[in-house]
Amino acid sequence: MKKDLRLVAAVTPMPVILIATYNDDGTVDVMNAAWATAFDFKQVQLNISEEHKTTENIRRTKCFSIALADLAHMAEADYFGIDSAKRVKDKFERTGLKAVKGSVVNAPILEDFPLIMECELIEGIPLEYGVIGEVKRLAVEEKFIDDNGKVDLAKMKIIAFDQINNSYNLVGEKVGQAFSVGKKYKK
Repeated sequence: MKKDLRLVAAVTPMPVILIATYNDDGTVDVMNAAWATAFDFKQVQLNISEEHKTTENIRRTKCFSIALADLAHMAEADYFGIDSAKRVKDKFERTGLKAVKGSVVNAPILEDFPLIMECELIEGIPLEYGVIGEVKRLAVEEKFIDDNGKVDLAKMKIIAFDQINNSYNLVGEKVGQAFSVGKKYKK
């Protein structure tokens, strides 16, 4: 029997996405946004509203980067969702993390996180909330690539946000091969 819970959009867990942009003065801005998803094969949708400094920066620069948060940097990732760059000018600097200029787009790359995406804003798609970006570069630290050339999520210790319990959880244990385990039902 199922028990009713408080109402939330329980599409959970969700990846903890860190969106990095440059402010007007060239300083780094980072926002924690769990409400993000793949929009198309090479596109991402960030469900962020217009009031965020990050949204302003994306609209101005036409680009951004994304990092997936990991266990080693959970406190920093959480902090990026607690303080606003509109109120705290040295938000990124407070964490002691490192950023370098992207190699493909004009956005900072968060060096301390294992997997990053450099994205370019796709304009002309009307959305009430959020932005859509085309992934121009996807990169992962070499130590997280296995002998078969595949990304090993378990080694990365990526965290996900559980919206029901407001908690972070580890992602990564492989339990089956997609597009394969269900083949037993094909005729």
